[in-house]
Amino acid sequence: MEKVRLGVIGAGGGMAGAHQDYFKGIDGLDYTAASELSEEKRNEIVEKHGVQGFADASEMIRSGLIDAVLIACPHFAHPRYAMEAFDAGVHVLCEKPIAVTAKEAQEVIEAYEKAQAKHPGLIFAGMFNQRTSPAWKEIKRLCSDGSLGELVRVSWTITSWFRTQAYYDSGGWRATWAGEGGGVLINQCPHNLDLLQWFVGMPAKVSANVSLGKYHHIEVEDDVTALLEFPNGATGTFITSTGQSPGINRLEIVGDNGTIVADEREGGKVVFLRADQPVSDFTQTSKERFGDVPCSEVTIVPAKAPYGQHESITRNFIETILDGSGQDGLIAPGTEMIHGLELGNAMLMAGLKNQSVNLPTDREAFDQLLSELQANSTFKKNETVKTNAAMGNSF
Repeated sequence: MEKVRLGVIGAGGGMAGAHQDYFKGIDGLDYTAASELSEEKRNEIVEKHGVQGFADASEMIRSGLIDAVLIACPHFAHPRYAMEAFDAGVHVLCEKPIAVTAKEAQEVIEAYEKAQAKHPGLIFAGMFNQRTSPAWKEIKRLCSDGSLGELVRVSWTITSWFRTQAYYDSGGWRATWAGEGGGVLINQCPHNLDLLQWFVGMPAKVSANVSLGKYHHIEVEDDVTALLEFPNGATGTFITSTGQSPGINRLEIVGDNGTIVADEREGGKVVFLRADQPVSDFTQTSKERFGDVPCSEVTIVPAKAPYGQHESITRNFIETILDGSGQDGLIAPGTEMIHGLELGNAMLMAGLKNQSVNLPTDREAFDQLLSELQANSTFKKNETVKTNAAMGNSF
């Protein structure tokens, strides 16, 4: 195979449009087909990109015109189309989230694993584009290569996801249990939740305070404060909101060998306060009653990435298909998308039930909780209004 023939599901959406703008710059990518329910949008895409248009995504998957598909439709449909593609031997690049619940995500992963026997070399990737950020890659390195030492504490305040009421009023599905299955945790924070577990692993227990419609006329969560407990006894906090401005994006990871600090307001640099000796050793051996561990400050200013984040993930997906390197060649394997999703499920369930939740979660229980929220909803949304939106400001 010299080129990968790519189709896009939900091609008329804002995020899909951002993707299509860079396709021509990727060697080995041949954009051949697009599915979109809106006839007007579909015709515009066909004319602009010279692709075959489909009203039915399932028909496009079975058409024989594509080798791979980018799933960029509303996320309740992600599992269905991913599993249809696997069955047809079509490689999948899925926008976040992989699903709304970890139970459904597990079903997608099982379908992929089953399809691999029928279609050897089948690739499944996730659009976790923030894994390509030079700053986040540096933090991953420090956490993975032993530089930081054993985890002691992690704290992430990510309140820069501010949204107005006009944003929530821009779609009838938006910020509803039936339309999205949640709020800030399922829409804005999947990238942060993925990065959190990518850096330090999954916690063993979560408790949380979750507020529904605290700042907006919506029925889902727009403010979350979660407490994390890790298997080794380390603790963490995760704070997010769409109702606070100016927002903050500050991450602190404390290990036995020092502290990592990354603050968005500091221009993307990473500061590593490297202890001269393990803090646990100093604590037990120092004769000073009020002494601090000597440390050196290392400021890392990552080099600029050669491509945009989304383009980098798509390039990696296409290259992995063409070079035959398999799932190990992916920056963000689709099978890893379940971890951040389950973490978000746990936070939501812990907050709504006012009790701590162990991980892995009781996936059946969360499915039941979401079904009850959907069935019992009496919420009436504001009338849908058109708004000005630049997708580049949304991720």
